[in-house]
Amino acid sequence: MFMALTQLFIHPLKSCRGQAVAEASVTLQGLADDRVWLVVRPDGSQITARTHPRLVQVEAAGSGEGGWQFSAPGQALLATDTARFQQPHRAQVWKSEFTALSGDDAADAWFSQWLGEPVQLLWLGQTTRRYKDGETPLSFADGAPFLLISQASLDDLNQRLAAPVSMRQFRPNLVVDDAFAFEEDEWQRIRIGEVEFEVASRCTRCIFTTIDPDSAVPHPDKQPLATLIGYRRLEEGVCFGVNLVARNSGVLRVGDEVEVLESRLAFD
Repeated sequence: MFMALTQLFIHPLKSCRGQAVAEASVTLQGLADDRVWLVVRPDGSQITARTHPRLVQVEAAGSGEGGWQFSAPGQALLATDTARFQQPHRAQVWKSEFTALSGDDAADAWFSQWLGEPVQLLWLGQTTRRYKDGETPLSFADGAPFLLISQASLDDLNQRLAAPVSMRQFRPNLVVDDAFAFEEDEWQRIRIGEVEFEVASRCTRCIFTTIDPDSAVPHPDKQPLATLIGYRRLEEGVCFGVNLVARNSGVLRVGDEVEVLESRLAFD
């Protein structure tokens, strides 16, 4: 069976609207420009759409040579540049504490207005100062550099829902086609195009999955999480998708072949 990479997404700002791209450079800390911006409280603790759903309506786009633009419905366009972010600032993503960079008062004011409370915008910097288990470099992502989901897994879920949801609801980086539903749970090593990945863990899901990626309105019946709880509660928690670690750098392109190198199950 020929499996292919069918979608690639980056989320430049943690919790923002995802961008579908045709190709992306792979670094050990994730796709280039993925989760390199973070909104924080004054003490450096993360703010995400779990508590501030309006973040999913923010779009972030690089404009070249360090320039970035942020937009949101009804807000004036924010233009900034990574060169402005020179001040070391405490950052905390869950239990992980490290140093990122602040420095643009106008950006802080823009996000404070959008979220209705004092916040600051942090940039990860050219190189991350955050590592998982002391060795895997991480951006502002939750706990792994890459998230992969198969289209078959989403199709299986949508057959159980009164109103189907899109892949954007789950915020993956990589989407593959022509796998069996939840086959990715059993993969241990895969190769996509020129890049080899190790499957680090299944991805546990939370209330974030109930937030509509366009309207930012949480589902009144907590779907699709409520349905996932009913049939995808595994030993780690409620799982959908798998977390990956890259073993080399390279470029991924939509259409690249996906090859399973090691799996706990054999498929004929």
